[in-house]
Amino acid sequence: MSLTTSSPTSIIGEPEVVEDDRPTTQVVEDGRPVEQQPAWLALKGAAIALQAMQAQDGSIPDAADHDAARGHVATLTAAIRALAPLFPHDEEYLAASVIDLDRWADGGFAVPDFLDSLVAFQPQRDRIDGLAHLVVFPMYTQNGSRNRFFEAVLCEVIWPEFVAELEGTYTNGLFVSLRLIDFTPGYDTNSAVLFPETVAMREIPAFTWGAIFQDREAARFRRVVAAASDITKLDVPEGTARMLDDQRLAEEVFVMWDLIHDRTHMRGDLPFDPFMIKQRMPFFLYSLEELRCDLTAFRECVALGERGDTIGHRARLVQQAVIFDRIFRFAITGSRVRNYDGLGGQLLFAWLHQRGVLHWTDTQLAFDWDQVPGAVVELADAIDRLYWESIDRPKTAHWLAAYDLVRSVVTPHPASQWARGLPLEVLAGAPKGYTDAVLDDEFPLSMFFEALEKKMRGVIASTEGITGRDG
Repeated sequence: MSLTTSSPTSIIGEPEVVEDDRPTTQVVEDGRPVEQQPAWLALKGAAIALQAMQAQDGSIPDAADHDAARGHVATLTAAIRALAPLFPHDEEYLAASVIDLDRWADGGFAVPDFLDSLVAFQPQRDRIDGLAHLVVFPMYTQNGSRNRFFEAVLCEVIWPEFVAELEGTYTNGLFVSLRLIDFTPGYDTNSAVLFPETVAMREIPAFTWGAIFQDREAARFRRVVAAASDITKLDVPEGTARMLDDQRLAEEVFVMWDLIHDRTHMRGDLPFDPFMIKQRMPFFLYSLEELRCDLTAFRECVALGERGDTIGHRARLVQQAVIFDRIFRFAITGSRVRNYDGLGGQLLFAWLHQRGVLHWTDTQLAFDWDQVPGAVVELADAIDRLYWESIDRPKTAHWLAAYDLVRSVVTPHPASQWARGLPLEVLAGAPKGYTDAVLDDEFPLSMFFEALEKKMRGVIASTEGITGRDG
């Protein structure tokens, strides 16, 4: 049967989907895509019904819900078995997920433990363009909710030939690029990642993959940049114009960008653990780390852009995507509470403006494109130098040096303790005191971004839940 990514009407919560405890046991070979098949709709509906019963940790504490929950679990397992022949590469995982679901129900719906099925799920082994996956886990979705609810996702791999060739040089065996087909409400959000560490499990295994939904990244880019360039009267480069018109092209550009970005977290002169989730730092440190990885991708693509093949063409587009996504979307997306990606976008914009390669004159935005690569690489060099020097510094001294770098480009809040100079009792105390002294909005939006955010607020909000089919 077809696994095409046509645009069906999403069915959420209809009675025949949610309440039918007699799921279809066969996939009908009628030409309908998998997201329109009764087994998938039954699975999706059962997962949504379980979400309404689950506590934040994924358990179902109310015994009065257990009989209904057992029916929904039976629907899930029957639907997984029915759909499994469509995903032979995930046979071991899908079989393990059925066992994990049954064990959860038999155990009285305590905190779920899906370690066994998580370990069996190995999407990085089959990075084949268009290969589909059925994913079912109790998990939280980043940028969505901290609830470990059951989520179900249909997706497919994005892995064009040039990316397979590129990965031979920029090796990143853990990186998986995906396109959303259909999903439960946890992914009807801003979340664009599928990370194993979000799954409910009894112990932490060695993680072997991490996935990004590149179609969502590309679709957000296209919608936001189209609107922002119109508002700022920016004459976008020809390459960007093509990305705004072509979802698949934009997806390929984002795959290339993120492939290099992701591996950069593990490479370079790192003064700290690149897995930032393991430690608590002032949020501007996260800003610099994410920006470092993006600017490394930019730097590499400057060199790759000299090539005359597909890799060279996509590399030239990556450079434009990094700049426009950072300054137009990152800078004004999300709240002003420790928004590290927002700060990174502000920093890149201000850096380019202060070096005279970005101009906001007569309410029109313009770039000196011949000089932009050199200015961006100069910022990358400054962050790399900070990291290299900080290997020999105490942690808090690194934090202070990083703050100095950021404040040399972006103006801190007038009430900032850091900007005035931390008091001696903080400087002599534990690192927690340093972090607690950082304002939630330590670096407020500039007047440019404050005005842009007001005009772009509706556009940014409209990208929640977006997929490549919506562009």
